[in-house]
Amino acid sequence: MIARSLASLSFMVLLTAAALPAQVTDFRPVTEETLRNPAPGDWLNWRRTDNAWGYSPLDEINRENVGQLQLAWSWAMDESGAQEATPLVYDGIMYLPNPRDVIQALDAATGDLIWEYRPEIDPDGAGGLGPQKSIAIYGDKIFGATLGAHIVALDARTGQVVWDTQTADPSLGYRYTAGPIVVRGTVIAGITGCDRYKEDVCFIVGLDADTGEEKWRTATVALPGEPGGDTWGDLPLEFRAGSDTWISGSYDPEANLVYYGTSQAKPWARAVRGTDGDALYTNSTLAINPDTGELVWYYQHLPGETNDMDDGFENILIDVGGQPSLFKMGKLAILWQLNRETGAFIHATDLGLQNIVEVDPETGEVTYLPDRIPQIGVEMTMCPSTSGFKSWRAMAFNPQTNALYIPMTLNCERATFGPTERVIGGGGTGPVRRADYRHPDFPDHLGQLQALDITTGEPLWSHRTVSPINTAALTTAGGLVFAGDWDRHVYAYDATDGEILWQTRLSTSAQGFPVTYLANGKQYLAVPAGVGGGSWGTLIPSELIPEMTRPNHGNSIYVFALPDGK
Repeated sequence: MIARSLASLSFMVLLTAAALPAQVTDFRPVTEETLRNPAPGDWLNWRRTDNAWGYSPLDEINRENVGQLQLAWSWAMDESGAQEATPLVYDGIMYLPNPRDVIQALDAATGDLIWEYRPEIDPDGAGGLGPQKSIAIYGDKIFGATLGAHIVALDARTGQVVWDTQTADPSLGYRYTAGPIVVRGTVIAGITGCDRYKEDVCFIVGLDADTGEEKWRTATVALPGEPGGDTWGDLPLEFRAGSDTWISGSYDPEANLVYYGTSQAKPWARAVRGTDGDALYTNSTLAINPDTGELVWYYQHLPGETNDMDDGFENILIDVGGQPSLFKMGKLAILWQLNRETGAFIHATDLGLQNIVEVDPETGEVTYLPDRIPQIGVEMTMCPSTSGFKSWRAMAFNPQTNALYIPMTLNCERATFGPTERVIGGGGTGPVRRADYRHPDFPDHLGQLQALDITTGEPLWSHRTVSPINTAALTTAGGLVFAGDWDRHVYAYDATDGEILWQTRLSTSAQGFPVTYLANGKQYLAVPAGVGGGSWGTLIPSELIPEMTRPNHGNSIYVFALPDGK
């Protein structure tokens, strides 16, 4: 009887052990110092480092051997939504954001699943099928920002929820599409879904990394009666829409400032939304104290923007000629250089593709061309289309070549902006009736990867593709630049002259944010593939290259490496 009981107990212990989720073993918490200065083989931030360079110091894969890259492993991701992922890699473990707020931990050398976080689907439909661009890591936690306007902290070892904080009401349209960053123990994220009229506005929030408690909240719309509030005229709070933050922030530890970009005001056209002023703090770069949420400075790139030409994308921090600079580019393909400590304008470089505004390169003053300001119900032409020449697909900076590498699409639009009802729940983007057409200077190509000298602003080289360049750029100390297009290609370029040194083709379009990392001492290249991606990946290809097709499913990640012994 005793023996039988012991045997039963042993069997139950075995069953219990088998039911326990797998976990990351020998996990070392990520310290502040580690996060600020990641090991060369790790990818700990959205663009690897706080300065958003998208640059890796790894050089095992280089100009001489990149042509030997071969598939090491692949992994099928969640199918239910758009794919714009950035993997994180730490100590040989890949933490992978999926659509629909799923997060997975994989062995970065083999692709074997260790754990998965899969939240329940909201029965009321809050959230949806949008992308999850990025996640963050700090201490022993992984942080995600959800389509249901939650920020969650997971145990990095097991994927179990540590805390879950709802920061806004998703029934009002609020959601997160870009993940948080972590600075000095504060989890910081900017909200989107700010287009509908409501008695609330968009914001950036800071939460305590240990507990999830809110530490501060900073509105990205100037409120009535507060500084900048009069730039919206006499519009009451509920009709001040827009100023979403689509993209994760950057951080300067010396200045102790985080930098976020905001989107345009909503509805897009001034005539529709009823504003003549600048509409702060839309279409701006914001510098925020991460400890308090104080807005230290702002720079508005296109005051009173009226064509859906926002500049709410990545902020790249580079010291140039002794000046601590911030570089960014928005939809118009104008490269802005600001002093990142003060927000003072330094220079603007217009790539010469757009026909909407004139910008003074020495003062930054922007003047709209008179026939490029929309009137309700009147068709106009503009380059670019509302998709922009530049979008969420991030630039990369290589300190070896002193160059930025910019993913672009080349198209224009015939647009008719329509009215909207000014009532709570109304607003939105406009609407706009649009018909895209090819840029007249590039009738045979929609995509372009542009290399640009950071000091002179001079183009170094470009590679054009029939379909849009559909990933962020990645550059490395091996003298390489990686990017992929909608037509399923992934390219490795010589960073100096743009020569294609290797290419392959995926199951569907290259998408999201490629990264490179070390696992078991070997360098790997990871490239997400999938569907969605906004109008670059949906509307523009279907309109302008209907003869070209891609599968409408297949979210996945492909990981490449050199053959053993190479």
